[in-house]
Amino acid sequence: MDTLDKDLQVEVYKKLYFVTEKLHSFLDMEALLSELFVFLREEFPNFSYNLFLSQVTYCHNDLPITEIDYDSENIAAVKVYGTGIMELEHLDDHTVLYVPLKGKQAVYGVLQMIAPITDNFKRYEIEYISLFAGSAGNAIENALLFRHSQQIILNLKLLNETSKMLNSNLQLAEALPYLSNQLKTAFDGQEIGFFLLPEDQRTVKILPGTTSFFFTKQAPIYIDYIKKEILRENESLFIGDLNLHTISSKSFQSIMAVPVIYRGAVRGFAVVMHQKPFFFPFDSFKLFQTLVQHSSLAIINSMLREELKRIVITDHLTKLNSRKFLDEKIEKSMMEDEQGAFIIIDIDDFKGINDKYGHQIGDEILIQVARLIKSCIRNQDVGARWGGEELAIYLPKVSLEEAVAVAQRLVEKVAQASKPHVTISCGVSHWHKDYKDSYQSLFKRADEALYLAKRSGKNKVVAQSGNIKAG
Repeated sequence: MDTLDKDLQVEVYKKLYFVTEKLHSFLDMEALLSELFVFLREEFPNFSYNLFLSQVTYCHNDLPITEIDYDSENIAAVKVYGTGIMELEHLDDHTVLYVPLKGKQAVYGVLQMIAPITDNFKRYEIEYISLFAGSAGNAIENALLFRHSQQIILNLKLLNETSKMLNSNLQLAEALPYLSNQLKTAFDGQEIGFFLLPEDQRTVKILPGTTSFFFTKQAPIYIDYIKKEILRENESLFIGDLNLHTISSKSFQSIMAVPVIYRGAVRGFAVVMHQKPFFFPFDSFKLFQTLVQHSSLAIINSMLREELKRIVITDHLTKLNSRKFLDEKIEKSMMEDEQGAFIIIDIDDFKGINDKYGHQIGDEILIQVARLIKSCIRNQDVGARWGGEELAIYLPKVSLEEAVAVAQRLVEKVAQASKPHVTISCGVSHWHKDYKDSYQSLFKRADEALYLAKRSGKNKVVAQSGNIKAG
C-alpha cells in the first residue's frame, strides 16, 4: 500500500506535530540529535540511518553522526547537501533515501535512511520523512542560532571584562598575564605569546604572560616566522596547517597572530598556538583580533607609563638610576631589611680630565664607569648618579666586608678598563637594624670615608670606622 487512509494520516500528522514540538524545545544540540534518533528508531525500526552534518563540534555519544566529507565516495550525500533536494538511490540489494535537513537560512546536514533488503520506501514514508527532516532542520537551525547568540554574549562579556581590567592602570607585568589567562580560556590555546618590537623592528622582546614554550630553543623558528609574516603584510595571521620542518617534538600547526599597532607602526604582536591542525575556528580568530585590538591601546599606554617611569628614575647620561630613586630605595630597605651598605664613588682628578680632553670625553668617562658599576652589582642592587662626577651604589642585605669587596673590585676594573685612563676613590658605609641609624647618617659616613680615601692617595677604598651605637 503506497498511501494512507484518512485516520492513519491524522495519526501520522499528530505524531509529526508532537515530535516537531519536542525537537524545537531543545536548545542543546546534543540532546536535540539524541531525540531525533529516538524518533527514527520508534517510527522506522527496520531501517538503518546515518546523519551527515556540515560541522560536528559537539559530543554525540556514539550516535551515527559524521561530518560531511567533500572528498568521500558518498557522492549522493554531498550532492543533496549542496542542492537541498531529496534524492532516492536504488542499489542492487537495497534502497537509500537522502533527505536534506533544511532551515530557513541554510542546509545543515543530510539524513541518510537505508531501507531493509526486503522492503522499499513507500510514497507516504518518503513524504513523512521529508516533513520530519524539515522540522529537524528548523530545530537544528534554532539550536545553532541560540548557541551563536550565547557565544556572542560570552564574547562581549569577555571583551568588556578584559577592556575594563586592562584600562584600570595595571602595570604591564600584571596586565599581560591577565590577558594570557583570558586568551587561554577563550581559545583553549596550548601556547600564548606577547612580543615587543623596538623601533628598528630587528629584535624581539618576550613580554610577561608568555608561556614556557617561547623560552625554549625551538621557539625562535616560530617567533621569527610570525614576525616576518606580520611585518611583510602588516596584517594578522590565521594558519591551520603550518609546517616549519622543525626537529622539535612539539610542532605547532594552528597559529593565530595579531599585530599591536601604534601610530601606524607594528610595535609587537600576540600569538596563540596549538599542535592540532585547523584547531581554531574562524570565529575564534575574529574574536582574537578584536581582543588584541581592544587591548592594544591599554598595552601601549602601560608600556608608555613604564617607559616614562623609567625615564624619571634614570639619569639620561649614565643610564644609572636617579638620586631620588636611590634615596627611596635606601629608605625602604632600612625599614624592611636587616642590613645594607652604601658606596659613594668619585672619579679622581675629573676636573683635570675635562680641562685636558674636553667635556665630551668627560661624559664618556662617566658612561664607562657607569657601565663598570652595572657589571659589578646584582639585579637587586641600585647604581645611581649621585651628582657631578660622583656616583653611588646601594647594596641591600649586604655586610660591610662584602660591600668593601664590591668597591675594591670596581676600583680595579676602572683602573684597568677606562680610556683615557682614570681612577676612582670609594667611601663605604653600612647600617644594621640593631643600631639606631638614618639614611642621612649613612650618606655622611660614606662621604667622610671618601674624603679620607681622596686625602690618602686616591684610587682606593675606605670604609667607615666602627658602628653607630644603639640609642
